[in-house]
Amino acid sequence: MKLSELAEKLSLKIASHTEGMNGNITGAYSSDLLSDVMANSKVGNVWITLQTHINIVAVASLKGLAGIIIVGNRQPQPETIEKAEAEKVTILTTSHTAYETAGQIYQILST
Repeated sequence: MKLSELAEKLSLKIASHTEGMNGNITGAYSSDLLSDVMANSKVGNVWITLQTHINIVAVASLKGLAGIIIVGNRQPQPETIEKAEAEKVTILTTSHTAYETAGQIYQILST
């Protein structure tokens, strides 16, 4: 499934790098601990987190993630958006919780 399709189904808002919306999603990983994401996420995963700081971009880029979904109606910091554009990392936002978002993604990707 393409990131754009997932964003449409979940009504996600695009915060950065719209060109990345055509990337394929291989799964999802939910964590707020950067070291956990670095150790356990897989290439092509979409990362579900409440973190908004610039370091999330470095982790997503390092791991080759399909994108980042920031939950809980939080917004990425301006320097995070700037870095995401430079690194070509797509950041999406939602008002839903991480639990709700992960459940919705699981249902969508499992069908």
